[in-house]
Amino acid sequence: MAIVPHPPALDHTNSPPENESRWECRVYPGQFSQTSQVRTDLTCDLERTTRLPVEVREDMVLCVSEMFANACEHSRSGEDPEGRVVRTLDLPRPGTVRVSIIDDGIRTNTSDSSPRVPRRRTRREWDQAERGRGLLLLGHLATRWGFRPVLDFPFCAGLGTVIWAEFTHPALTTLSAGGNSCGGVR
Repeated sequence: MAIVPHPPALDHTNSPPENESRWECRVYPGQFSQTSQVRTDLTCDLERTTRLPVEVREDMVLCVSEMFANACEHSRSGEDPEGRVVRTLDLPRPGTVRVSIIDDGIRTNTSDSSPRVPRRRTRREWDQAERGRGLLLLGHLATRWGFRPVLDFPFCAGLGTVIWAEFTHPALTTLSAGGNSCGGVR
């Protein structure tokens, strides 16, 4: 059973209202095939309302696609045919944009799906590895990143994970800040 809402995807006119610091959240099926739509939607949202240089927007899009793929691969969002992934976008403080991905929780075939940076590998192991670089990429491109449970109560453990990345740039200081996205989930 998926815990995130199942409304249809929002249209491409998604932008924060005047003097607001958040966008409507977007909900996607937890399928890898949705990655290009996630990337397109984030690109549209950022182009409409921020003055970020194209390089910063491209870094954000790359990071959100990695975060989305991890949600599909490691959570119930990708395991359950009705699984969903939510993407939020907000301005937590002047000069900073935060993008978050919220998944449906721990897969039934594992006890933990928390994001983890891969263990130390030798150069040869890294050269041969086909996976495991997404969070390293996130750590390199984002100003800050992290994760937390959707609900911070012990009896709600495993209901979902929010992974977020913040990108700070001087061009954003003229936009308002302080709000949160998607009904306060962050």
